[in-house]
Amino acid sequence: MLLRKVAQLCIASLLACTAVVAQDYPTKPIVVTVPFAAGGPTDALARQLGPVLSANLKQQVIIENTLGAGGTIGVNKVAKSRNDGYQLLLMHIGMSTSPSLYKELPYNTMNDFEFIGQVADVPMTLIAKTALPPDNLKDLVTYIKANKDKINLGNAGIGAASHLCGLLFLSAIQTNVTSVPYNGTGPAMNALMGGQIDLMCDQTTNTTQHILAGKVKVYGVTSKSRVTALRYVPTLNEAGLKNFEIAVWHGLYVPKGTPKPVVDRLIAALQAAVQDPKFKSQLESMGAAAVPVSKANPESLRTHLASEIEKWGKIIKAAGVPIN
Repeated sequence: MLLRKVAQLCIASLLACTAVVAQDYPTKPIVVTVPFAAGGPTDALARQLGPVLSANLKQQVIIENTLGAGGTIGVNKVAKSRNDGYQLLLMHIGMSTSPSLYKELPYNTMNDFEFIGQVADVPMTLIAKTALPPDNLKDLVTYIKANKDKINLGNAGIGAASHLCGLLFLSAIQTNVTSVPYNGTGPAMNALMGGQIDLMCDQTTNTTQHILAGKVKVYGVTSKSRVTALRYVPTLNEAGLKNFEIAVWHGLYVPKGTPKPVVDRLIAALQAAVQDPKFKSQLESMGAAAVPVSKANPESLRTHLASEIEKWGKIIKAAGVPIN
């Protein structure tokens, strides 16, 4: 009887403490980990999202870049962080491809996180250094096939969105070229503009400004329809690469065991963000789109992630991508 009363008191005390923590949350700055280099597309999205979350949560939101191993180092860092709601993860489609690209992940993708919700969908663009001769997709494909031993395709590392998009592109044209991985899309973009690499497939959040400034050559976007910020750029489907479509989705996560009231507070902040006119306008100017509020919730993100893990597992296996 005594042990039961002690247990009941402990449970009551724990619940009371959780309620107090949730009621006061947040009382200090919140860190959003981006598992890629500063200057890349996910980093660009995070720096638009941060101020909107900050305004809603009434607390500073700090963006922290923890890069390496296709994003898995940063993801693992958050998985192993304190589950108090002060360490968030913003991760893209790579969350669904890592289970197929790595033999052993130091975290469990589906079980080591609490899901907050989807954030944004970002199309990709097939771009090249300005000196590359072809001016349209048809001529580019012909040029690549004739010079495949001389052409190189940059990416932000194994498992990065740029790697996956490039992989699908080469599979679609049935040609292989030299792949050059970088430690993030920022360094890869610098190499492209500097002429060290020939081609890259990257998110509009990172490429739109460079395309509009004429710093890179563009052959098409990977969305179903044209991107508002790049109206003159055809879709790859329009340009002749039939049924080629890839969108990079992003989700927000916290470590497993984060108190439900804290998770609910973060969900509310995210849902306010994706409906914020300024945030939506900023993303549109970058060629991206905030998700509808119906997707900014844990159930939608969990279901989508599970589906994408299965989808990309089949694609990666069929493409014969080496496992790390």
